[in-house]
Amino acid sequence: MSNETNKCHAEGEDVCLCPLEGIITIISKKWALQIIAEIGNHEKLRFGEIMQNLGKISPKALTDRLKELEAAGLVKREVFAEIPPRVEYTLTQDGLELRRLIIPLMNWARSK
Repeated sequence: MSNETNKCHAEGEDVCLCPLEGIITIISKKWALQIIAEIGNHEKLRFGEIMQNLGKISPKALTDRLKELEAAGLVKREVFAEIPPRVEYTLTQDGLELRRLIIPLMNWARSK
């Protein structure tokens, strides 16, 4: 492929896809969109609540997705200095915006 082919062009009706690469890698993983939607539905949730609400997700898969979503700046993890420790997950501004944008996609998928 030439460098010209790799360059991002946003001319006319074409959409530049370059910025999508990183976010697509994150949100295309199993459970990522469901986690974002679920936290957004409740504003803040604890780990066990997310597990219960999603049903079939394993603890490892949930832990992995939450870490990835946090690293991507979509989810905020807040630890409270209590005994036993309490951890709550909320969406960041970027997470809230992504949730708002994926709602039409989720509604479309539900109608199929």
